[in-house]
Amino acid sequence: MADFRESFPVRRGGGAPPFDVRGVVALALVALVVAGLARGVYTVGPESVGVVQRFGRYVGTVGPGLRFKLPFGIDTVTILPVKRQLKMEFGFGSPGPSNPDQVSVEQDRESDIVTGDLNAAHVEWVVQYEVADPEAYLFNMREPGPTLRDLSESVMREVVGDRTVDEVLTIGRQGIETDAIAKLTALVTQLTMGLRVQQVQLKNVHPPAPVQRSFDEVNRAQQEREQMINQANGEYNKVVPRASGEAERQLRDAEGYALKRVNEAEGDVARFRALFEQYDKAPEVTRQRLYLETMAEVLPKLGGKIILDEDARQFLPLMNLPAPRPQPPKEVR
Repeated sequence: MADFRESFPVRRGGGAPPFDVRGVVALALVALVVAGLARGVYTVGPESVGVVQRFGRYVGTVGPGLRFKLPFGIDTVTILPVKRQLKMEFGFGSPGPSNPDQVSVEQDRESDIVTGDLNAAHVEWVVQYEVADPEAYLFNMREPGPTLRDLSESVMREVVGDRTVDEVLTIGRQGIETDAIAKLTALVTQLTMGLRVQQVQLKNVHPPAPVQRSFDEVNRAQQEREQMINQANGEYNKVVPRASGEAERQLRDAEGYALKRVNEAEGDVARFRALFEQYDKAPEVTRQRLYLETMAEVLPKLGGKIILDEDARQFLPLMNLPAPRPQPPKEVR
């Protein structure tokens, strides 16, 4: 302390006031503490967590709210959105990306994929994911975002490469999505990336630009073919049941007519047997009765009738006289 005072002697009498070193040091320490406190306060959003590192070593994970850390680089905090759905776009890019890994600068390269029958297809897709384990996400992979992009592109090329171009462009979209999310989830789990893949969704899938017109014509021809097949099936379904119904109706009519004729024949047989029994008992009476019944049935169907007797010299026509007309009722006075 004596040396310190000798270096800065105290003036006596008039002149400028002496320089207070202690005050400056105290003021600097206070400013340093205030700055440290200001830098040590941080906020974690409601959809995020903070991963705290002390001198680069993992200390813990804190939840949403106002938090404090040791300043001056002692503690570092990485904010991760664990409750927000993140996405990556392949082959295209939406404006205003929500994370730095959402869009790639090589969109044309990653979307051109060779199919299993050695044709080319332009495939655009989206991978939706979330951070499931913040510690594994930060420390198990040097660059988890680009790694996930590479894995997604590799899986999509493998899945599309196992199918023909017709399947990729038409009926195979759902199968591609299902296989892609299964394979990508298995890889992410195997590498312990701390991510959870939620969805793989195909967007625009079409042939490359040089063959787009020809492919559209082929699709148009296939659609017309399907339309004609559907129309033919519709006409078939309309005509065949009607013809089947008509055939069934005619068959039922024939069966009914056959049953009617059989019943009539059986009735005639029964009537003839009854008549024969009566004839067997009294032949003359039965013969006379049959004759009279037959004449009573036949004569009314004839027009003018003339009956002659063997000894008759003259004959008179016997005609059906008209039935008398009904007389109106007489008025009673």
